[in-house]
Parts: sequence; C-alpha cells; structure tokens
Amino acid sequence: MPEPILRLEAVGKHFGGVVVLEDVSFDVRAGSRHALIGPNGAGKTTLFNVISGVFPPDEGRVLLDGLDLAGVPSRRRIGMGMARSFQNIRLMPHLSVVENVMLGQHARPGLLRKLKPVGLLPKSRERDEALEVLDRFGLDAYRGQVVANLPYGIRKKIEVVRALMAEPRLLLLDEPAAGLNSTETAALRDFLMEVSARGVTLLVVEHDMPFVNSLCEHVTVMNFGRRIYDGPAAGAREDEAVLDAYLGTHHKKGASDAA
Repeated sequence: MPEPILRLEAVGKHFGGVVVLEDVSFDVRAGSRHALIGPNGAGKTTLFNVISGVFPPDEGRVLLDGLDLAGVPSRRRIGMGMARSFQNIRLMPHLSVVENVMLGQHARPGLLRKLKPVGLLPKSRERDEALEVLDRFGLDAYRGQVVANLPYGIRKKIEVVRALMAEPRLLLLDEPAAGLNSTETAALRDFLMEVSARGVTLLVVEHDMPFVNSLCEHVTVMNFGRRIYDGPAAGAREDEAVLDAYLGTHHKKGASDAA
C-alpha cells in the first residue's frame, strides 16, 4: 500500500472559546482520490485552511511526506508539492487563459521565474509549457480568450490547470463542482480523473455526493469539528454515525415508523 503523502495527527483549532476542530487524524495515500465531506459547519474549510497553511493548528501536526509543516507558510508549501483551488474562482478575469495558467508557474521555487512579467514575451519557454498543458487537458481552444468571457464550467477547469502549473503532487480542491450544472459536473469529474491518472493526489471538499461517489474511492467524514468516519466511499453510505450526521439521530425510528 502506498505511503501517505499527507498525514494529520490529532489536529485541533479554536477561535477564542469556540472549538472548530478537535483531534482530527487521517492519512491521504499517495495517488489516491480522497474526499473530505460533512454537513455545513463540520469544519471542512477550516481544516483545509490548516492543511494549506492559512491557519496554524493549535494542537497536533500536519505532515507532508513525513515532514512536519509547523511554521511553513502557504507559499512555501506550494513549492513543497501542495497546491490548492478555491470554492470561489480566483482567476484574473481581465487576462487571457494562457496568461492565467502562466501565473501558476510563479509558485514554483526560483527567484528568476518570479521576476518575469506574465505575457511580456509572445514566445517563451513558459508560454510554450502553458500551451502544452492546455492542449493536454483539452483546453487549447480557449488559450487566447479573456477569462471573464468564458462559461463558469470552463473557468473551473482553468483554475485547476493553473494550480497544476505549480507541479503539485497533492492538489486540494475546495468544492470544485459548486455552481456547475450536471453536464459541467460530469465533464469536471472526467477532467479530474485524467489529472489523477497523471499521478496527482486529490483531496476534495465537496457537498455534491454523486460527484464524490463517482470520483473518490476514499472519504473522511466530519461533523462538529471531529472525524466520524474514515474509509471506503461505499462504506460511508451505510455508517450509522454518517447517517446520523446527515439525516438526524431519529433516521432509524423514522424508517421503522414508515414501515
């Protein structure tokens, strides 16, 4: 079995007197497609922020390839192989698709790359690389178009491609299917399967359960800041703690009354 690329050990986080995360532990195996799910307010986004370095944990440890990330800022985590997309698209709407994708290269280590203005040169190794990646993922037709003019589903894909330009081994996706229709959601799932097939580990926060079930083989379920399930996606649908979290503590009584 592959070693974990990401390990959480008894992670806790509080804001003032409010405990948001408590004793959260689980592994994300290298090469896996792993979902982090739970009802609203379960602590998923806060945990994502702890993993990506937006917030430090108050207790416990976050390890990437066995390395404790305590004190490592978000930008350095990108250089270590971790990238993230957000629920709300954060592309530059006034730039072209290829220019947005090239911005992802600036997250890689190396000062010289950061000093190169995006789009200044019509021909460059960076632009050629961005065009190759767009072609690889079927987005080459949009390369010169301004992002603001594109459909929402296409912009979602472009944000993932931009994150991939940082050459991550672990990609964190925060509700990638939010706001998509069924056709766009299916296209995004196929796209992420292709990303996974190229060796990138996926950790996905998502509310769309059909999307999760069709993409991810492993799920971690949270409720009230605690992990309540960690295992195969199929098993979560039959777990009593998960059913209680989503349906309420009286779901069994309601089912028997209906019978």
